[in-house]
Amino acid sequence: MQLSAAPYEERLTAPRSWWLISFLVGVSLALILLPFGTLPLLGGLVGGTAAAAVVASSYGSLRIRVVGGSLIAGEAKIPVRALGEAHVMDAEEARAWRTHKADTRAFLLLRAYIPTALRVEVTDPEDPTPYLYLSTREPERLAEAIEAAKASA
Repeated sequence: MQLSAAPYEERLTAPRSWWLISFLVGVSLALILLPFGTLPLLGGLVGGTAAAAVVASSYGSLRIRVVGGSLIAGEAKIPVRALGEAHVMDAEEARAWRTHKADTRAFLLLRAYIPTALRVEVTDPEDPTPYLYLSTREPERLAEAIEAAKASA
């Protein structure tokens, strides 16, 4: 099987405010180390900022792609032929499917800082997962890419 160019690719990056928070973590650590002198203060500022930035970056490094007849969402790789209908959700509906409408068997790739999502039914009888919940900034484009990949598969 030859992989084609990805018709859809999205990286779920952390919001800009998280980078400010990373800096503030460094400042906090620097203030804690202030009584020990200038070098520990600078080490706390640099080390705390770097550690918090690594955490923010790794949390925002998840990608959603449709490529080669598969939907790749984070660690999951699902062939598009095993997927059913895709439901685009606005912020209110996405919040409902994250909370009281959620099924514990569902695959959830959610980021609370992304208000919109796509819910894709899983039609594979061997898979106990009823649907995929995917946080995405462009749910319409992702749904179109999945349908296009299903049509070409």
